[in-house]
Amino acid sequence: MNRYISEFLGTFFLVFAGTGAVIANTVNPGTVTPLGIGIVFGLIVMVIIYTIGEYSGAHINPAVTIAFWSCGRFAGKDVLPYIIAQCLGAIVASLVLRFLFGLVGSLGGTAPYSGGTPFQSFVLEVILTSLLMYTVMCVSTGSKEVGTLAGIAIGGLIAMEAIFAGPICGASMNPARSLGPALVSGQMDVLWVYIVAPILGALLGVVFWKISRNNPSPVQENI
Repeated sequence: MNRYISEFLGTFFLVFAGTGAVIANTVNPGTVTPLGIGIVFGLIVMVIIYTIGEYSGAHINPAVTIAFWSCGRFAGKDVLPYIIAQCLGAIVASLVLRFLFGLVGSLGGTAPYSGGTPFQSFVLEVILTSLLMYTVMCVSTGSKEVGTLAGIAIGGLIAMEAIFAGPICGASMNPARSLGPALVSGQMDVLWVYIVAPILGALLGVVFWKISRNNPSPVQENI
């Protein structure tokens, strides 16, 4: 139960801080900026990994949980409880933000940029999440994102992806992160993109990891 509570709290703080930054930038335009929003997402993920990584693994993302299970790193009996805890954490965070600010900026929800298409965002989310999951697989131990460099590597990657792709597709990479704002704000037209694409991307990241890690070490040629 402690692990489920940790996942709930971790996802709550992820959505509260990350989408809260989006809302703050909407309320006071230009104060946080897209650069700042990306940094906030990266920093909160880093903090969460270092605080609950030892207990629950700090998945805070249904796509990560499913991907860990797919490669045998995570028990099947814990998959659904983890996903429920993560989604509840995201929804409660969005409810708190709606109580504080009202329906400002769709509560920081993810959607294609003006003029963009769902297909474009779908492809971007698959690629972004595959890189995220590949990184997670490389720096994690079992199903736990722990270690001296795990928080820095994963948090830094999320910040980088959010900075350059956030203004285009939202850079969700996390079904729970998108579900909370969409459900509470009622903006669910393209929610399917941000549920399906991250899961496919995470599974693809596991494939990349298996391929690269199963290859023999490269032989250094004498020069």
